[in-house]
Amino acid sequence: MTINLQQAMDIGKYLVTQRLLGRKRFPLVLMLEPLFRCNLACTGCGKIQHPTDILKQNLTPEQCFKAVEECGAPVVSIPGGEPLLHPQIAEIVKGLVERKKYIYLCTNGLLLEKSLDKFQPSPYLTFTVHLDGLREWHDRCVDRKGVFDTAVKAIKAAKAKGFRVATNTTIFEGVDPKQTQEFFDFLGTLNIDGMTISPGYSYDWAPDQEHFLGREQTRALFREILAPFKAGEKKWDFNHNPLFLDFLTGEKDYECTPWGSPSYSVLGWQKPCYLLNEGYYSTFKELLEKTDWSEYGHNSGNPKCADCMVHCGYEPTAALDAMQPKNMARSLGSVLGMN
Repeated sequence: MTINLQQAMDIGKYLVTQRLLGRKRFPLVLMLEPLFRCNLACTGCGKIQHPTDILKQNLTPEQCFKAVEECGAPVVSIPGGEPLLHPQIAEIVKGLVERKKYIYLCTNGLLLEKSLDKFQPSPYLTFTVHLDGLREWHDRCVDRKGVFDTAVKAIKAAKAKGFRVATNTTIFEGVDPKQTQEFFDFLGTLNIDGMTISPGYSYDWAPDQEHFLGREQTRALFREILAPFKAGEKKWDFNHNPLFLDFLTGEKDYECTPWGSPSYSVLGWQKPCYLLNEGYYSTFKELLEKTDWSEYGHNSGNPKCADCMVHCGYEPTAALDAMQPKNMARSLGSVLGMN
């Protein structure tokens, strides 16, 4: 795992502090969406289906900083839309770095290379480039030819300038496990700072509703894809707690902690999570206190949650499990590259 040691220590300290304070629900990662606009129309994404007047809106830097401070999470993921379309994204990132937040700026890579001069390399900043597979598969997923090559070129340019760069891969139904393994091998040649993977979630607004995975499909597929890694035959660098990977393959059974990755956008604090759109609150406190959390998660019986195994709901659960004495050695070993 390629999360740097200081980041792992800061997050561990944060988790311990929350537990000592007796807090049952607290955030780990803020999903900060400064805009919904995008320069792609991926068939598996529902974000750009918002009305035109919403797509034209941006969060101001001040709104972003207020949300970050109100939430208090040590990690800030900046998805979208495409964040690099935001006219003040450099100012937002600079302010978050000054606040010593660990930032993952998620991008499809189309604007990354020409945007690099707006930013300064920092251990607090990682560009996370969306790549769902090798050239043919990825360009099919994003519904545009040439995107894979542009994104890979941008990754190389960012690494050459000293930036931290990771990748984010969504696994959909129909993916070829062997080709996915070859894709992971390819990413290893780019000298990136880790990979994240997650099964796709069936956004109600996504144009393509046919290629999302059921829970048992997810486990079977990830067991096949990750088999060489689990057997020690491959040394792929994942930016995941190893317990989350155990969850994806069915070796662990976790319940969702949707408050662990709250989402804030131009519409407010999204109820109940980044993936479901059931209303918004004006403050994070309202989100925590007014949401009936018993209505969500796999064990709730909510059909919208039945098949979800996405990282934003279950990675926080795995992080808490990693704090158990029996799991701490393995989690620390993954940070140090020992397993």
